[in-house]
Amino acid sequence: MLQLFLVYFYYKFGIKLSIPATNPTLLFVFCVLWSLLPELSYTSTSYRIQAKRNLKMDSGITVITNPTVSVRLTSTISSFEVNKRYNRGITIADFKGKLEMVVGTPASCMELQLFSPTDKFIQKLDDNEALLGSYPVDDDCKIHIIDRSGAQIGEFSDLSKVEKFEIPDEVYEKRTDSVRSFMKKQRVGRFNEEETAKKEAELAAREAEEKAAAAAIAVGNRCQVNVVGLPIKIGTVMYVGTVDFKPGHWVGVKYDEPLGKHDGSVKDKRYFECENKYGAFVKPLSVTVGDFPEEDYGLDEM
Repeated sequence: MLQLFLVYFYYKFGIKLSIPATNPTLLFVFCVLWSLLPELSYTSTSYRIQAKRNLKMDSGITVITNPTVSVRLTSTISSFEVNKRYNRGITIADFKGKLEMVVGTPASCMELQLFSPTDKFIQKLDDNEALLGSYPVDDDCKIHIIDRSGAQIGEFSDLSKVEKFEIPDEVYEKRTDSVRSFMKKQRVGRFNEEETAKKEAELAAREAEEKAAAAAIAVGNRCQVNVVGLPIKIGTVMYVGTVDFKPGHWVGVKYDEPLGKHDGSVKDKRYFECENKYGAFVKPLSVTVGDFPEEDYGLDEM
């Protein structure tokens, strides 16, 4: 009878028991387990997962079980689902403490619901002193955290609702422990007056050079455009002057081939007329005017 019970228990629940037949205490345990078979059968599916860790008891019974479980976490204050692995040996109270770091809900304001891997409700995890492994928690089960603190969904993910620290510029200017103060002391960037003056002088000289170059270019001139890193292009000058989309002087060119970016209009403002992809704006220093006839590729010859 004992051997029959051991075989039945192994194939029914996937748990291998090893009981010395000469031990009266273990024979008593055997009788108790035999009387509980109907109840164990009812929950066999949820406990069959315990199949890896060996718990060797002094009594001689060996139970094979998995010490951890992987679950899916959802919350009433978040639209995201998180996958985490936890030890079955922790209490529900400790489990809630770990969940607080994941979902942001205070442990004291949590209500936990357990769902099967197919999202079917099983039961509540409402005993803070009970172990997580004492509940039928299987891999890929879902644990839904209900927030009872009054928080709303998106409260911890919508940054527009977060109050931001602001400081007036005049107050920040007086601080001695700020980045601005450090840059002033080290004469870095715009706080290096000599370097800033040098860059401003270089910029003014380049602007004057570009203005002089633009003055030598007239609408209707044939031109060659040579921009660093791009192939040389041939076209006709269609516009010379300032524009709204960038500072400085610019030259609008209609290329002989569709090597441009637009049809003469930029940001809904038209500067000249041409076919789409034939127009472009370049800096005056990249434009050379002269006798640049349109290239004849002999397409009309047979």
